[in-house]
Amino acid sequence: MANVFQLKKDICEIGQRIYNKGFAAANDGNITVKISDNEFLCTPTMHSKGFLKPDDICTIDGQGNQTAGRKKRSSEALLHLEIYRQRPDIKSVVHCHPPHATAFAIAREPIPQCVLPEVEIFLGDVPITKYETPGGQDFANTIIPFVDRTNVIILANHGTVSYGEDVEKAYWWTEILDAYCRMLMLAKGLGNVSFFTEDKERELLSLKEQWGWTDPRTSDEYADCNICSNDIFRDSWADSGVERRAFVDPSETWEQTPNKETNGAADEMLVQMITDQVLEEIKKQQGAA
Repeated sequence: MANVFQLKKDICEIGQRIYNKGFAAANDGNITVKISDNEFLCTPTMHSKGFLKPDDICTIDGQGNQTAGRKKRSSEALLHLEIYRQRPDIKSVVHCHPPHATAFAIAREPIPQCVLPEVEIFLGDVPITKYETPGGQDFANTIIPFVDRTNVIILANHGTVSYGEDVEKAYWWTEILDAYCRMLMLAKGLGNVSFFTEDKERELLSLKEQWGWTDPRTSDEYADCNICSNDIFRDSWADSGVERRAFVDPSETWEQTPNKETNGAADEMLVQMITDQVLEEIKKQQGAA
């Protein structure tokens, strides 16, 4: 039997963490927890997630009807319920707007792989849905192509949704994703993102399997794929408007084999050209004097 009051307190704690991290401005975001096959705790609409109390949490059924609670349920509950329908193993869903991950949602930029080992272990390939107006069933349906192959999804022009065996785990995937997106932006600002090789990626996936975690990239379906190039969800890109614009395909960096001799000669030519131009300008100024 679920301790409903404790679960409500857990929701309030995660709500405060979301708010304090800047993942949910004003009344943004929503959290649910499954307490039975047809019963779910749900955060209220128009209420800051940073200041929730257990009494604020309402109860809904599997169709989204509110069955208990003094405050109206979140307007985006259908998204959560669709995840529970598609994934009976899931016990909690967290939706919010982490700024760095949401920047990728707005840019429709796929999340690069083969950069950070922890991300490969915990997240893997992260999909981006097509855009639908939030709140309705069409919006909820956008997660269906992806929900069984990942625990975190980027919602186009909107935010993220993540889910797990309890509310803290559901939140973790969002925090990991946003931290990673921030690192990518910082590295890009420095001028370079270095990728490790596909062989090293397969080593990580082998470790992941040893630790008892599954990953679609280890299935026979992707045995011949370049697993550093977002192969799992690439087929959805055209429908979602996703395209690489800011970050390259890792395989492109592996194929680059700079010729130091050629580059050195080019540098010398550039220096000589600049020197000649400076000397020419000096001569002109001397002649004018």
